[in-house]
Amino acid sequence: MAGRRVSKWVVAVPMALLALATVYPLVFTANVAVKTRREYVLDRFSLADALRWDNIAAAWTSVGMSRYFLNSALVVTCSVALLLLFGSMAGFALARLRFRGSSVLFLGCLAALFIPFQVIMIPLTRVMADAGLVDTYPGLVLAYVAQFLPFTVFLMTSYYSTVPAEIVDAARIDGNTVYGVFWRIMLPLGRPALLSVGVLNALFCWNDVLISLLMMPSADHRTLMVGVTSLRGQYSDDIPVFASGVLIAAVPVLVVYLFLQRQIADGVTAGATKG
Repeated sequence: MAGRRVSKWVVAVPMALLALATVYPLVFTANVAVKTRREYVLDRFSLADALRWDNIAAAWTSVGMSRYFLNSALVVTCSVALLLLFGSMAGFALARLRFRGSSVLFLGCLAALFIPFQVIMIPLTRVMADAGLVDTYPGLVLAYVAQFLPFTVFLMTSYYSTVPAEIVDAARIDGNTVYGVFWRIMLPLGRPALLSVGVLNALFCWNDVLISLLMMPSADHRTLMVGVTSLRGQYSDDIPVFASGVLIAAVPVLVVYLFLQRQIADGVTAGATKG
């Protein structure tokens, strides 16, 4: 019993420290967001004297955060929809259809996961500029799809590989075509993985700064995260307002994760084992 108690403490203490290190930046940001500029300059680590929402209102209205929020919502929704459509179809094909080169294609998706975006950002920008897609919503959506599609295909292929082959064979015997098997059988069965992958891709796209900054250089088309960076510049150092912008950008992500954390974990681990 004593050994078990010691082992529990050995695990609990590092996990508690990790949780504290994760939560503290959010608490610090929220505390700074409700401070006045004077309070922050005098003591940035002390608690705010009162809850003030002036900074959040200023961050929302000063640089057009409401427009940036809508831009991010539009781009993320379209990007995730295309990622789920193409990723699920490719995952089904690689997992259940036997054709020449399928293994090479799957290895290619795995290899693409290890290529940093900084390696391809210049060629991607040149291609998008030549196609006239820079500073357009379709251009940013296509950039997100190209960047995060290998991850989506990998997870969907892993999940569909766990579906018993007898289900697919029975559907084919009943007269379903390949498209019928996918739309009527595999797509409904893949809902847990689709939900997990969709949430993860939404978080990736929502939190992105570099791709959005390259594809959307004009101020009117900025996404929310790029708009937050404009709250602090060479001639502006109002840290409480900047912290309020960061908080505005973080709240949707936190809400999604808090309500869907179990589904995210189940979807990610669903394809980890065969059976």
